[in-house]
Amino acid sequence: MVVKILDINSVTRDVKRFTVEKPKGFKFTPGQATKVSINKPDWLDKKRPFTFTSLNSDPNLEFIIKGYPLREYPNHTGVTEAIHKLEKGDELIIDEPWGTINYNGKGVFIAGGAGITPFVAIFRQLVKDGGIYGNKLLFSNKTQKDIILEKELKKSFSEKDLVLTLTRKEVGGYENGRIDEKFLQKHVDNFSQNFYICGPKVMVGDLKETLSSLDASIDSIVFEQ
Repeated sequence: MVVKILDINSVTRDVKRFTVEKPKGFKFTPGQATKVSINKPDWLDKKRPFTFTSLNSDPNLEFIIKGYPLREYPNHTGVTEAIHKLEKGDELIIDEPWGTINYNGKGVFIAGGAGITPFVAIFRQLVKDGGIYGNKLLFSNKTQKDIILEKELKKSFSEKDLVLTLTRKEVGGYENGRIDEKFLQKHVDNFSQNFYICGPKVMVGDLKETLSSLDASIDSIVFEQ
């Protein structure tokens, strides 16, 4: 399905919000993603998965995408760098939605950097439905400038249910350090609940092991696959 880009906005220094046309009858569940490619000859077959950050009830689709320039990330493919160079009126090609993160009830969300994006639509739907209370978010970023949708998250969660941690700078009002066993023991008082994890593969793998060692049930840990 070919969709036109309607608007592009900067979210952080290397993250952009893309608002695109929504095909007639297109439906998805918060947490789902789709394969996206650029509708230009050299990029048609270079499909990459991106999560919808809009709600199913919204008139348009929204994607929040971090750019990975090849000069800084030589192991990447250049797709996000090319997407970041697109302009309003350019076109993307999207597939049918497919599941990534399924919301199974209240719990603790753990995100690293752009790993927050699969959770955005879930949070927005919970806020809309009045069901965000009782969920908690632990969100790790390098610096304060890297925090995606910080203002929105602070409006969505109560102060006690939103923990922002920075790994490269110590800043007042923020935790400092990675989300490890000590961090989890400090901020989670019940490991018999749902856990949702999304971030770099190493982070997700380490956290799955750590949560299991803290007696969290493997069946209660939801992660992007």
